[in-house]
Amino acid sequence: MRILIIGAGGFAGSHLADVLLAATPDAEVWGCDLTSERRPFHPPALKLLGVDLRDPQETRSVVEICHPERIYHLAGQAFVGQSWSNPWETLEANLRPEVNLFEAVRTACLETRFLIVSSADVYGHVPPGALPITETCSFCPDSPYGVSKVGQDLLGLQYYLSHGLHIVRVRPFNHIGPRQNSRFVAPSFASQIAAIEAGIQPPVVKVGNLRARRDMTDVRDMVKAYVLALEQCVSGEAYNIGSAHSHSIQELLDILLSFSTIRIKTEIDQARLRPSNIPDLVCDASKFRKATGWSPQIPFEQSPKDLLEYERLRMG
Repeated sequence: MRILIIGAGGFAGSHLADVLLAATPDAEVWGCDLTSERRPFHPPALKLLGVDLRDPQETRSVVEICHPERIYHLAGQAFVGQSWSNPWETLEANLRPEVNLFEAVRTACLETRFLIVSSADVYGHVPPGALPITETCSFCPDSPYGVSKVGQDLLGLQYYLSHGLHIVRVRPFNHIGPRQNSRFVAPSFASQIAAIEAGIQPPVVKVGNLRARRDMTDVRDMVKAYVLALEQCVSGEAYNIGSAHSHSIQELLDILLSFSTIRIKTEIDQARLRPSNIPDLVCDASKFRKATGWSPQIPFEQSPKDLLEYERLRMG
């Protein structure tokens, strides 16, 4: 089995590499990132390639080198806030690599199975009465990032319909855990707490909107779902993945603060407030659970605890 992870240097991609190498020790697992530089968490067996998949020729070269039987596409511009400041960069980063991958596999006539990781952000503003969100919910993205994920999602459908490529689309809701970039809310809180404990930062955590509620799954459960999706789900279909429960950002912060022995205050930072904010997101993952039998195994409280421990170690 030859497997290619697009975005293996990222948060979910690195955890996916761990899962695939543990579950399929005889597999040849390749990883693509903008650089081939190894990070401390990369397993030695992962074969890393530095490549810019926005370039069609570089993308074709990767496919020729790897001849992948499975492609997990997790790369792109993942920050909602950044998408407002540079919309086109987000659209290009999230759409061009996917098109180039589809074309490279199509023209090489490979029997590759694709997993396209879209996002719950495709749904955008959903009325409270429409929760939990099913796959039939209309797209109503409220950010350029959300628009880019709609594009990725529908490109996957189009290449399945037009060219018969084996493509499964998943729409993950929020996932948290170790290795997540501190521009996201959970690691932002955790890194600030770790810095306070290390005496690097005053005992004040800067926060944004704490009332918003999100469906949060541990990343280690989420990537196991990705593997199941590609092996057991129906080509051409889209599947929500999430816990089916939402938690407020305030609750997440309170759990993180409970793991610290230092008295810490909070302070609203206007820069952390978004132009648009969705009050609540809850996933209906019944379609995916019926297809795979998957359910999250890691308790919600464990994810922020492990994240904080990771940030403490990273802080040195």
